[in-house]
Amino acid sequence: MSTEGLRLYSYWRSSAAYRVRIALNLKRLPYEIVPVHLTADGGEQHFLDYVRLNPQAVVPTLLDGGRVIRQSMAIIEYLDESYEGELKLLPPTARDRARVRGLAQIVACDIHPLGNLRVLQYLERELDTPAEERERWSRHWIREGFDAFEELLQENPSTGQFCEGDEPSLADICLVPQVYNAKRWGVDLSDYPAIVRINDECLKLAAFDQARPENQPDAPG
Repeated sequence: MSTEGLRLYSYWRSSAAYRVRIALNLKRLPYEIVPVHLTADGGEQHFLDYVRLNPQAVVPTLLDGGRVIRQSMAIIEYLDESYEGELKLLPPTARDRARVRGLAQIVACDIHPLGNLRVLQYLERELDTPAEERERWSRHWIREGFDAFEELLQENPSTGQFCEGDEPSLADICLVPQVYNAKRWGVDLSDYPAIVRINDECLKLAAFDQARPENQPDAPG
């Protein structure tokens, strides 16, 4: 399948978009980033042209020629199934795929939704929650998820250089942006040595390094 026309609607600090950037880089797929600023002018994700692409008014959205794919996890699996590349982002056996998906979903389904921009804006604007309490909220849910994630890494012999063996997978793709968020919110990571070790290993790879928020074309100067 041709990669001509891969366009990623992204925001530099969106962890969901960060995941997809990592996946695209790991698959060595050329793509164009179309920035969508989530806070300027009330949020460009609410502009009519973008809502027509993504009725949820969130990033990321991937355009592959005439196809429109939404939701980061669906995008990543679409890329893995559609483009062979040198690396598969999910393992070959059902058991190992289930473990990788389970780890990934701790982040994508349980941690991330409770701390994303929409939730924090609702806490601020509708419930008058002070900044200090919003930050405490974010740290709490990150720790809840990381406690389980760390235990699952520590107890399983399948954990290797990365979350599953010695090649990065969907689990690492989800973990690294969440570690970025944890640092942003001031979470003490000393209780999570396996998470820290794997995050550091990932960031040694160009695919992860190039996807960092600060390396994006829409990152503040």
